[in-house]
Amino acid sequence: MTAATPSSQSLIFDEPLREQLIARISAGESPDTLLDELIAHGFDEDTAVSALTTLLQARLTELKSSKITPTLTKVPDPLDREWPAILERPELDLKDQRIEVQLALTRPRIVVFRHFLSPHECDQLIELARQRIEASEVIDMQSGSTRRDEGRTSSGMNFQRAETPLIERIERRIAALLRWPYENGEALQVLRYRVAEEYQPHFDYVDPTQPGATPFLARGGQRVATFLMYLNTPADGGGTNFPDAGIEIAAHKGSALFFSYDRPDPTTLTRHGGMPVRQGEKWVATQWLRESAHR
Repeated sequence: MTAATPSSQSLIFDEPLREQLIARISAGESPDTLLDELIAHGFDEDTAVSALTTLLQARLTELKSSKITPTLTKVPDPLDREWPAILERPELDLKDQRIEVQLALTRPRIVVFRHFLSPHECDQLIELARQRIEASEVIDMQSGSTRRDEGRTSSGMNFQRAETPLIERIERRIAALLRWPYENGEALQVLRYRVAEEYQPHFDYVDPTQPGATPFLARGGQRVATFLMYLNTPADGGGTNFPDAGIEIAAHKGSALFFSYDRPDPTTLTRHGGMPVRQGEKWVATQWLRESAHR
């Protein structure tokens, strides 16, 4: 890759570089890879992110106007090699935990695991998060920042990657189970839902045609899967529903719900919501998986 002379104030792609970047974006190459190359050629990270975001926005505008069908993306699949055997032996033996496969569906791609977390690990996560939670926010698809939304009434917080030995152990267990690079996972998020609180149905991927998607995609590419861990069993309510598929998953302490989406499109049937809690509280921890290393 060749580039114009780097500047800490601005970054202007010369025409050959611009055409090269557009061609690679069109071919489906991760923005994160392109960003790494720009930084390697001497551009500081903030400048490179800003310039690449501008270029991505222009490309996304072209995609929106041409109505190109989203392409398939490689996604994690914890059962890609065990699928035939799992019907007879519904367990996966990781180094630090024996996990039972409770449910496995192809479309939408949903897998429910029992005993992913031990009761003690669940309790520890709740206690670590309890003093740091605040009102939950969603991604603003116009600006790329976050904002409050009436459809999400929970409270939550985010850990740093590998913030404690417990957090790192869980992150690495997820990576091993899903056979997905550890660095492609976002930081764990913990949410608390009290009575009547919910998260109305939504998709976890971002719409690549919206202005706010570009800074998000520049730091790890698209989300391709969700791993949701239930930290307690609510007294009543609080399941996870997939309204387009007619499926609801009950919340059970220690269990985990995995689902993937190979394109940012409603045909994945992964629109889902956190059902209102009718009695007690619900605590969950989530990790989203990206196409490439998450910054």
